[in-house]
Amino acid sequence: MDLIGIRIELPSNVPILLLRERDGSRYLPIWIGPNEATAIALALQEVEPQRPMTHDLLKLVVDAFDAEVVRVDVTELVSGTFFANLVMNHQGNEVVISARPSDAVALAARTKSPVFADRALLDEAGVEIEDEGQEDEIERFREFLEDISPDDFTHGQGSDS
Repeated sequence: MDLIGIRIELPSNVPILLLRERDGSRYLPIWIGPNEATAIALALQEVEPQRPMTHDLLKLVVDAFDAEVVRVDVTELVSGTFFANLVMNHQGNEVVISARPSDAVALAARTKSPVFADRALLDEAGVEIEDEGQEDEIERFREFLEDISPDDFTHGQGSDS
């Protein structure tokens, strides 16, 4: 899958993680929380905060333990909630960790690791998007990012649903 980025669903202004089938025409939209959207967008823009945010810290921990993120597998959709696995390599051993897609993708964006989606999941939840080039949505989200700080967020979690 290609990580297209974050889009904003109108009129609700809910962030969506948007993945595109690499050799196809389907997209996989995953509704996520604003904190996770910010984490992914900052990684895609290669912004390094003065102090590590949660996903930056996780990358530092992975690096400190001499592990690597091999890939993210978005595996299924159950009752409106997406599931994913973070596949890592540690000392030659494959380690699979269940994760929310938004958290796994935020880490993958920082480590330049690939993201995959199960074909059955794409058949179930994949959509065709006719006008992918909606740059106004991207610009609105960039403007949103410029005006926020970590203090603007509560300690709630995103839904990944």
